[in-house]
Amino acid sequence: MLRKLLLALLLVALGSPSALAGPVHKLNANEAYQLLQQNPSVFLLDVRTPQEFQQYRLANAKLIPIETLLARERELPADRPILVYCEVGHRSEKVAGYLAHKGYPEVYDLQGGIWGWQLRKLPVLKGLP
Repeated sequence: MLRKLLLALLLVALGSPSALAGPVHKLNANEAYQLLQQNPSVFLLDVRTPQEFQQYRLANAKLIPIETLLARERELPADRPILVYCEVGHRSEKVAGYLAHKGYPEVYDLQGGIWGWQLRKLPVLKGLP
């Protein structure tokens, strides 16, 4: 119950992505894969739950669940591009909008989330990190 309340409060704090000022680059799975291949300095941010992360994840992703983002924002690099993903794209859209609004210079949102990634048969890691 507390977890759902925290998530709801965070989503309200993040606001609507369309109302935020910063640019968010929306990428489909193939575009995101190409970005990661071409630029290894991209910080890959997974905003799902630890349980979702353990089931499957993208290689080199950093898990910062959406409900802990405000407390852990200092873990995000301000000098590297950030690609945000979640399960299907709803949470990542909120987080990407928030980061762009906060002034992170290069923010990407994986549309379709890790589901879209898997549908295109792109590689994922499974099990505990």
